[in-house]
Parts: sequence; structure tokens; C-alpha cells
Amino acid sequence: MSAFAKVVLSLLLGALFTAGATIAANPPTPVKRVVVLLGGLPATGPEVQQFRRGMEDAGYTEGRDVIVEYRSAEGEYSKVPQLAAELVRSHPDVIVVENTVGAQAVKRATSTIPIVMALVGDPVGSGLVASLAQPGGNVTGLSLMTAELSVKRLQLLKEALPSLTRVGVFWNPDSVLHRKVVNDLKAQAGRLPVRVVFVEVSAPEKLPSAFRAALAAHARALYVIEDLFFSVHRKELLKGATEARLPVMYGFREFAAEGALITYGPSLGDLFRRSAGYVDKILKGANPGSLPVEQPTKFEMAVNVKVARGLGLTVPQSVLVQADEVIQ
Repeated sequence: MSAFAKVVLSLLLGALFTAGATIAANPPTPVKRVVVLLGGLPATGPEVQQFRRGMEDAGYTEGRDVIVEYRSAEGEYSKVPQLAAELVRSHPDVIVVENTVGAQAVKRATSTIPIVMALVGDPVGSGLVASLAQPGGNVTGLSLMTAELSVKRLQLLKEALPSLTRVGVFWNPDSVLHRKVVNDLKAQAGRLPVRVVFVEVSAPEKLPSAFRAALAAHARALYVIEDLFFSVHRKELLKGATEARLPVMYGFREFAAEGALITYGPSLGDLFRRSAGYVDKILKGANPGSLPVEQPTKFEMAVNVKVARGLGLTVPQSVLVQADEVIQ
């Protein structure tokens, strides 16, 4: 071998050794894995798309920096515990949960994997966190403020229907959060703008009897407390309300487009987008128990004037000007 060839070979071997040492000293960052447990929302829906946007805004590219998997209970509470157990056994870096039922199931299954709440109604009352300021444990995220907003929704319903005196409240006894909302409303009965009649509904086949009970109690409108069950069965719910000629108040904006008279509540897309910020902090080493639970900052109100006309009602202009969307 010539002297020149020996020099070239020596340089090549030196470069390979240096590269190998550099890789050994700085191994490639492992791709993180995030699992999103959905209760009823579709993974392709606009709300969950906002989570993807939030991850992109934080600098992540799916498949390169992070792997995100979506699993859905398809609106059935009974599927949640098994799904939660399966997700925990797969050992992801973070689990994002859509609702209270999912968060409780995942927390029962693990005390170590970080859990981020996206749309949980009452994290403290549901036993998920010690406090909003200091969650403790492995759970943090966002609160929907469901209990706090119930009185506001009844006030808006009264403003929209000034002659209204009695409202039927549909609630799901299978929900811990709903029991708290009902107890809070009962405690504030004297301060409410209308009298309320509570009607339990926990299965689609019980909807017809629930409408009969509301009408028998002389309710002239419905406030349906937001819930996975009602969201999944909203077509049957709204069809029954139309047949009973009962205008509906609900918490989520999509109900107005499908037949509710009025909706008021937090922007679900905004909350999902913000939940990605929690995931980012945790993946960078933050302790979930030290990240304060945040509340909604963006609220949406929609009024369906077409529904009002069909029921022979006129919504005051003072209510319409408050709406983000008026459906004609």
C-alpha cells in the first residue's frame, strides 16, 4: 500500500471512530408516545384536530418527534375501564383523556403515567386532583367548569324565553359530575331564575318516558347537562324534544346546529388545543402534579332562530347580540 493510500485510510478510520464516539455520546432522542382516550368524539373531528394543531404549534411532527395514537370508547361507558387498562399496559409517555369517566378509569389503572385532562367537568369534585392550583399525583389538565356554568345557562334560557317559569333538567345518574350539578342546583333553588324539575335519563330507551315526565311536571323547556351519553344520542334526544315542543339548552355548540334552541359553553377545540401544551411540558420533564389545572378562557354561544320559529317563539334581540352564531 502506498504512503498516500495509508494516509487516506488512516483519515477515514479516524473519521469513522470520531462519528461513532459522537453517536455513542449523543444517542438519538427516542420518539415519544402519546395516547388519546376519547369517549365519544371522533379522532377526525374538529375538536381533536385542534389537539394536533397544538402539538404542531409546540414543535412536534407526528411520526418524527412523537407518535400519537387515538382510542375511542365510541360513546359507551362500559368500554372505558378495559380501554384504560390496555392503554396503561402499553406504557405510553403521556395519556390524554377526553372526559371525567376516562380520567377516573386511567387514574385507577396507573399512579405513575402522566394523565392530561382535556374536557373534564369537575376535577376536584371527581377526585382526580387535590386542588386546581396544586393537582398532586399524576393528573393535570383542563376543567370544563360544568357545575359553575349551570346557573348561567339557566339564566340565558330565561332571557331567551322571558315567560318561562319551569325547566326540566335531564341528567345522567351514572355520572358523578351530574350528581354534583344536581345537588348544587338544588342548593341554589331559591336563587335560580326558574323552577327546575329533575329527570333521570341513562339509556336511549328511557328518553320517551323522560319527555313524558318533563311534560307532566309542566316543564316548558329543557336544560340537558352535557354528558357523553347525551352527546352520543343527541339525534334521538333532539328529535324527542322537537316532538314534545320543548326548546333545549345544552353546553356544546354542535347541538344548536342539530336542533337545540341555545347552547353556551367552553370551546372544546380550544381546550383540546391547550391540552397539547400540557403534553409538551410533561414530555420536556415537568411533573404533572405541579402543573396547575386551568379553566376555560374561550366561551361560545349559539342560538337557532329556525328552531325558535318552528316552536312559535321569538328570541329577544338582546340575546341574539350575545351569540357567536345565529342559525337562521
